[in-house]
Amino acid sequence: MNFYNTVTLCLLFPTEASRLLIGQHFCTVRNIAPPVASFLPLRVDGAQHAKRKIDAFLLIRYQKTWLDCTAQKLTLSQHVFPSVGYDLPWECKGEGWEYPSTFAPPLQVAIEASDGASDYGNKFGEPVLSGFARSFGMRLANGERREWIKPIMFSGGLGSIEDIHVKKEAPEPGMEVVKIGGPVYRIGVGGGAASSVQVQGDNSSDRDLGAVQRGDAEMEQKMNRALRACLERSGRNPICSIHDQGAGGNGNVLKELSEPAGAVIYCSRFKKGDPTLSVLELWGAEYQESNALLLQPSDRSFLERVCQREKCPVDFVGNITGDGKIVLIHDEGGSGDEADSGRRPVDLQLEWVLGKMPQKEFKMESLALNHQTLSLPAGLTVKDALHRVLRLPAVASKRYLTNKVDRSVTGLVAQQQCVGPLHTPLADVAVVALSPFSLEGAATAIGEQPIKGLVCPAAGARMAVGEALTNLVFARVTELKDVKCSGNWMWAAKLPGEGACLWEACQAMCAVMGQLGVAIDGGKDSLSMAARVGKETVKAPGALVISAYAVCPDITATVTPDLEDPDGKGVLLWVPLSPGLHRLGGSALAQCYSQLGDCSPDLDQPELLTACFNTTQKLIHGQFAQDRLLSAGHDISDGGLLTCLLEMAFAGNRGIDSLNVEELGLVLEVSQSDLETVCQRYSDAGVQCLHIGRTCGFGPEAMIRVRVDGKEVLRELLPDLRAMWEDTSFQLERLQANELCIKQEEEGLSKRTQPYFKLTFNPSEMPTISQPGITRVAVVREEGSNGDREMSVSLYMAGFEVWDVTMQDLCTGSLTLDPFKAVVFVGGFSYADVLGSAKGWAATVAYNPKAKAEFDRFRQREDTVSLGVCNGCQLLTLLGWVGESEEGVAIYHFSSRMYRNGEPPSLNFQWVSMLRNQHLCLVLIFPLTFFFPVGLVQFCSSRAQDLIISGGLAPLRYLDDQGHPTEEYPLNPNGSPQGIAGLCSRDGRHLAMMPHPERCTLTWQWPWAPRDFRPSLTPSPWLHMFKNAASWCSNQE
Repeated sequence: MNFYNTVTLCLLFPTEASRLLIGQHFCTVRNIAPPVASFLPLRVDGAQHAKRKIDAFLLIRYQKTWLDCTAQKLTLSQHVFPSVGYDLPWECKGEGWEYPSTFAPPLQVAIEASDGASDYGNKFGEPVLSGFARSFGMRLANGERREWIKPIMFSGGLGSIEDIHVKKEAPEPGMEVVKIGGPVYRIGVGGGAASSVQVQGDNSSDRDLGAVQRGDAEMEQKMNRALRACLERSGRNPICSIHDQGAGGNGNVLKELSEPAGAVIYCSRFKKGDPTLSVLELWGAEYQESNALLLQPSDRSFLERVCQREKCPVDFVGNITGDGKIVLIHDEGGSGDEADSGRRPVDLQLEWVLGKMPQKEFKMESLALNHQTLSLPAGLTVKDALHRVLRLPAVASKRYLTNKVDRSVTGLVAQQQCVGPLHTPLADVAVVALSPFSLEGAATAIGEQPIKGLVCPAAGARMAVGEALTNLVFARVTELKDVKCSGNWMWAAKLPGEGACLWEACQAMCAVMGQLGVAIDGGKDSLSMAARVGKETVKAPGALVISAYAVCPDITATVTPDLEDPDGKGVLLWVPLSPGLHRLGGSALAQCYSQLGDCSPDLDQPELLTACFNTTQKLIHGQFAQDRLLSAGHDISDGGLLTCLLEMAFAGNRGIDSLNVEELGLVLEVSQSDLETVCQRYSDAGVQCLHIGRTCGFGPEAMIRVRVDGKEVLRELLPDLRAMWEDTSFQLERLQANELCIKQEEEGLSKRTQPYFKLTFNPSEMPTISQPGITRVAVVREEGSNGDREMSVSLYMAGFEVWDVTMQDLCTGSLTLDPFKAVVFVGGFSYADVLGSAKGWAATVAYNPKAKAEFDRFRQREDTVSLGVCNGCQLLTLLGWVGESEEGVAIYHFSSRMYRNGEPPSLNFQWVSMLRNQHLCLVLIFPLTFFFPVGLVQFCSSRAQDLIISGGLAPLRYLDDQGHPTEEYPLNPNGSPQGIAGLCSRDGRHLAMMPHPERCTLTWQWPWAPRDFRPSLTPSPWLHMFKNAASWCSNQE
């Protein structure tokens, strides 16, 4: 069986973590991959034929590199809601709180920055699985204004790479210097320098704007597909060395790539997106989606063929010389020959610029931090405090962020942000699988406490480390000592007093990590976090973001915050890590009353955190699910203990019967029968574990009761408190989304219980396949498609022989569809949906004679089937393959119901019913991954709709919690009438569906299922759909 190299991957993590993730798993793996020019099956002689075919799939499709996910982080100014009728009393207004006209206002940053990151991840095909959002603005006791006028918006990825690819080869004379990716544009000129000024706003606005980079997710995807093809090449990876282009552009990346041997580079060999570029701009522009690599001349033709197939630009811009110099030739004649021109804009010894540079010295001045004692209003009630704290952006629901992002692409996501029956964004840790055929993977979690750092920089740094680990603890990892961290610093370090604070924080972080046995192995910094506002310099709070990650030996052993009330006897436990201390400095409560305080929480006893981490790991590590004693768990962070308990109640849709400190700690739910065992385990480790309440009630009638010293201080309905917590998110949604959708979602959360589940067959009893592995299926993708690998896995598991086929293969005539009985059109964003959803793809099919002939011939055969998912669904509808009760009666409307600006949300888990049709389907009411609701079915007449329904041509429906077809958002994400989620042809051979069944064929891919239903979900019922198709195809003559 022959597979091509397809999946997007960012190979920017050749670190100890990368080696750690693949070390043991890949110690016996061989590097098997086909040559790009071949379309023949893998030929193996003798009795090992069947085994090698399976190995080829495992190795080629998923062995290589894919623990790929992103964390999205956003910090911004405090004045998020300036004039929208939503008052947050701690947000200051008026004189002294102006914002510079050259900066985007906080509200715009909150919406558009998150839009940009989400859109890029969606189109690239990388899931966004964790993150945080925080706002702050305050005048401190000394009158100094601290605020994120210059905001922070960054993302971090988690990847893996085979050990054999980690070490770069030294540059040798004669090697080709190659640029792969997008062409040169006048983008990001001087970006590195502009971002390093002491105070933002001192440059001209035109210069600052010109320094900003612009992203092109589709180009990034094409480049990474090409790179992956090199990694999976049979025999040898042709890439000798690779370097990503960042600050300094070509002038930096090509110097570092060629060091110490030196290289000659020719201007004429670069592909220019703008012919007016000067040599200076070509050399210094920091345009994105571009990597540089070294290649042996003998491998040039291979890389050219790969890039042609992926439609990825590649330029051979020079050669390694061996003379230790970097030389740029301005060959005006375009010959690429040094003799053509004597002009050398760059002619430098590399040692002068990259060798023994003089050591920098920084003189730092410590300034006294004078803070006032926290003074809360007299008579403050718990409910009044919650009314503010639950609306603080750092505490409140992040649904406005998670609704935008794809949290399931790759099919390798074992734990995303959203948990529980109502899909509430509260997960502590993200978990991804290394392969769909293994339970090994990686876990990652985030910690950051910049407001506490204003009170004490050292305490803020220690708390960031502690928060990352108390989040990570809820996924099973190998050992605490295996945890590695990325540390990202955002600080106004060049201003008086701030460099010393940064030093203090760094020293504290290093010391506590040494005590815990974890380590930093990478990170970045931005040390110019200050902005000019009139005559005032406004510094951002110093921020350290810790992203911790480790190997996860069992991706199913994860504890989530949603309360489950096991056996109706759930009890709540508090595990404090600073017992007896109740400090509020830098807390959410203090911020909500426009104060900072003078004594912040801290990680006082690292050894206690170590003991707690190890004990908790043992409680979630059981050989069988029933041996795992924790039914729910959550870390105590912003908002404190009570907020932690409420979030667990919100996630589980359950009440609690049990004040607002933010000391490190955990809250756990266990069964009453396990209470003594769990408490004893912590006691044996020297850690306190206190019984503080119980789980009680479920759904909209559930109550939250809190008592202090026997006195009831809070008694509220769960939906009322959850509405407070969701309020800020919904306000942000209203500024960019359909008001009716927001209203329906708000009302739904107030009355919903849990989704309806129904299964009318035994998932373990699969259809028989007469000749497994013989039926070929073509997984067809276009430029911008990103769902092909997970689709290939599901088809392979169903018994197909899976082939990766690009539209380029069909358009050039390199491949015919005649050997295939099934074709699957995958999801994603063909041509980035610039022409409309799937319209560019449909035009390629319709107007390329070779491609059109292949698809016409395939459709006319009676022994074939096809499936279109998401973008592929829209393609099948445009081509007229489905819903043809009469000519042209049904169409898909390619716009978003939810978002006014066309940015589609990614409501990743909807409940769908599937009914039996002639070939593909079964009776099933179960959750299904949904990528985005651009797929509204519209009919030319009510008669046409009736014909589709009565004719059984709408086999999938969106359902409400009672199991009835619905048109209400978000249960029906696109508003299709009668809940239609898919259409099929009259003969049942062609099915188009918006949801993604290929991301639900393994039960660990599901974000949630009822506790009592989980044992019956092996294998996943959605695999039955693919098995049906394989069975039908294999029985056709």
